[in-house]
Amino acid sequence: MSFAWPLALAAALLLPALGAVWWLTRRRRRRNAVVIPSVRAVRAAVSTQSHARRWIPATLLALGIVAASLAVARPQTTVDVATSEATIMLAIDVSSSMCSTDVEPNRIEAAQEAAVEFVESQDESVAVGIVAFSSSASLVSEPTTDRDELVAAIEALTTSRGTAIGQSILTSIDAIAQIDPDVASTGVEVEADDADADDESYAAETIVVLTDGSNSSGVDPVTAAEVAAERGLRVYTIGFGTDEASAAVCDSTQVESGGMAMGGGGGGPSLTLDEDTLQEVADLTGGEYFAAEDASELTDVLTGLDEVVAVQQEQQDVGAWFAGAAGALVTAAVGLSLWWSRPRSRTATARRA
Repeated sequence: MSFAWPLALAAALLLPALGAVWWLTRRRRRRNAVVIPSVRAVRAAVSTQSHARRWIPATLLALGIVAASLAVARPQTTVDVATSEATIMLAIDVSSSMCSTDVEPNRIEAAQEAAVEFVESQDESVAVGIVAFSSSASLVSEPTTDRDELVAAIEALTTSRGTAIGQSILTSIDAIAQIDPDVASTGVEVEADDADADDESYAAETIVVLTDGSNSSGVDPVTAAEVAAERGLRVYTIGFGTDEASAAVCDSTQVESGGMAMGGGGGGPSLTLDEDTLQEVADLTGGEYFAAEDASELTDVLTGLDEVVAVQQEQQDVGAWFAGAAGALVTAAVGLSLWWSRPRSRTATARRA
């Protein structure tokens, strides 16, 4: 929790001041005390209020002053707010290991089917962009709400050698910078003064990286994550596949032109997923890491992202809550004080006598 006007918290200093006045008043009363030998007269003079009745109103008043000072200081807390202006960059690994058949029919086809379902499940106002990466990363579809265009781009993905996870993040950042002037491109250095360390809010855009391996070319993923974090961009990472060796089978439509379709039995590539790095990337940017071993799990992860990627964190003023609490506490203190100090009826006085 932060405060818009932290100096207003100085109002809480009224408490020790009031305590000092109360102490001085009691001390003066003791000096002016009259000695009365009659016990009955003393009992008649002493208030019938219990010790608790004397302290409860004072305690409530003190709490009310604290709550009032907090309200004036305008406390703010970070809350999740749904946004209809979200943009999601989906970076899909198209390295040759995506031809592995440990996931039926193979990883690339399963990833394509899950990505299509993810795109079609988005609200019509949510724009989605597609980045494909192997030894390098390229933008295959700019952020758009045209679902047909996105589906066509996903179905046209082909595999190649290499895995440039870090570069896919940087390419996604540049694609976002093209549509959001508040997000600096990767070629622009973000000054430390421009980033408020206490500001936990995020941009409306989000990056989702789907990979089955570890970075083998280009910029380090953690370095790229730091660039994203400086711009308030969250990166959600998904590790896909199993650790079982299996044949790599891709037909000619799934292999980049000039490459070779793979097939046959025997041992194939096993998962060399760098989960530690993917977790660190997510942690650095305020995202989350997910693991998916089969097509069903991958679909569940992607479609379940709707609940987090279309949400922004914003600072919300909660001073009204403290103001309400202050009013209630002060009212209770005054009310109890008046009630307990009201004149007693004659009947009750006579009965006590």
